[in-house]
Amino acid sequence: MLKVGVVGAGDWGKNLVRIFSQLREVELAYCCDADPVRQKAVAQNHPGVKLTKHFEDIVADPSVRALIVASSAVSHYPIAKAALGAGKHVYVEKPLALSSSHADEMVALARANNLKLMVGHLLLYHSAVGHIKRLVDSGELGDVFYVYSQRVNLGRIRHDENALWSFAPHDISVILHLLGEFPVSVSARGESYLQQGIEDVVFVNMKFPNRKMAQLQVSWLDPHKVRRITIVGSRKMVVFDDVESTEKVKIFDKGVTGVSYDSYGDSITLRFGDISIPHIQMTEPLRAECQHFVDCIMKDTRPLTDGVDGARVVRILEAAQRSMKLEGEPVTLSES
Repeated sequence: MLKVGVVGAGDWGKNLVRIFSQLREVELAYCCDADPVRQKAVAQNHPGVKLTKHFEDIVADPSVRALIVASSAVSHYPIAKAALGAGKHVYVEKPLALSSSHADEMVALARANNLKLMVGHLLLYHSAVGHIKRLVDSGELGDVFYVYSQRVNLGRIRHDENALWSFAPHDISVILHLLGEFPVSVSARGESYLQQGIEDVVFVNMKFPNRKMAQLQVSWLDPHKVRRITIVGSRKMVVFDDVESTEKVKIFDKGVTGVSYDSYGDSITLRFGDISIPHIQMTEPLRAECQHFVDCIMKDTRPLTDGVDGARVVRILEAAQRSMKLEGEPVTLSES
């Protein structure tokens, strides 16, 4: 049995507590949260779990082999660093850290101690994203031209991080996964309307090699609830709509078949084909993600969303934040 502890039992952490308590290979030994109301809820639902207000209690227990960090983003680095230093495998909710230097340090520490460091980029464990990745890799879409995403809603408004750091890790991780490339530059603009210095709406542009582009819109100040990613290829186009209950992926057999030139000007031939909705066997992404973390520890395999993947996303977030301060000026990026 793999003995684990969870730090943070808030809105998201309580889901991790629930799932890790249900996995067959896992013994949920600890839950750490300073809020007595949350502690009471955990005690009622999971009576055998030890409760503590101090994550150090879990780190100090040699029988605990893995730590799940679902606390506030600012605490990810110190908690994960302490756990890795104590020889424990670590799963960290997104974002991995709030600076690329901290993220790189966590990656190096995990590597030096031969430990698993995994970040909660949830959508990469979504059945729909897996299906789209296979479409991209198989060449069915042709050459991918550009990707754009929207992740907007009215709420949940955060006070400890802006909409960029709260929402954009989801879409950035998916875009990097689908394209298999790292952007060469990032530009971003955002505005703070509700709280000074905390952007409520952010637009991010990423430029990739070979003229590929990606654009993100994130906001918690919007009348619509939208969680949509569109991929435009030379042969086909795909829309992933995570708000849809059943028809989450639509494949559009549309495109431009050719451009001809004659004495009367340019001629572009447009192709309009069918829209197909593939049958995708859906599983709970969070359960798949948690099981993957356990499997990687038990089988000594590399996580799909390992620390390196998390550090890449942090590097892009950091560049976007810098660009916002520069009024949208592009920031050049390198992968390392």
